[in-house]
Amino acid sequence: MSKAPAKPADGAAPPKSKKKLIVIILAAVVVLAGAGGGAFFFLSKKKAPNKEKEHKEEVAKAPVFLPLEPFVVNLQSEGGDKYLQVQMTLQVPDDAQVTLIKANVPQVRSRLLMLLSSKDANEILTQEGKDKLIEEIIEQVNLPFVPKGDPQKVSGVFFTSFVVQ
Repeated sequence: MSKAPAKPADGAAPPKSKKKLIVIILAAVVVLAGAGGGAFFFLSKKKAPNKEKEHKEEVAKAPVFLPLEPFVVNLQSEGGDKYLQVQMTLQVPDDAQVTLIKANVPQVRSRLLMLLSSKDANEILTQEGKDKLIEEIIEQVNLPFVPKGDPQKVSGVFFTSFVVQ
């Protein structure tokens, strides 16, 4: 009779080759390292544009504000005398615009006095009327001070006082 290989008494399987186990572990490590490297590569590329945007935001200059002296004008009104007392601040991109506007303040004030005195009291009391007035003020101040000259660059008008009596 031939003898069969002896089985261990405790019922455990015979020991397998350790080479297979090492190859499987190495393959798993290579796959995980590749996945980690790819994830790092793609995630680091997505973060770079955000850093550039943050840098651009830091470089962006804050606007410059130019307060104007108060204006008091007679308004157009059918129901008696109406007056407008208004104080405003202009928003410009840089100090060069501030210097240019300050050098031409008489022209700016004249333009704005003519504009403000042409308004009806009821027209400028509404929010829509004030918004329209802001647009018209920007348009008037941005007109060139000399014929065929460059326009100013006023981008906003902020009322700091607005009283109609």
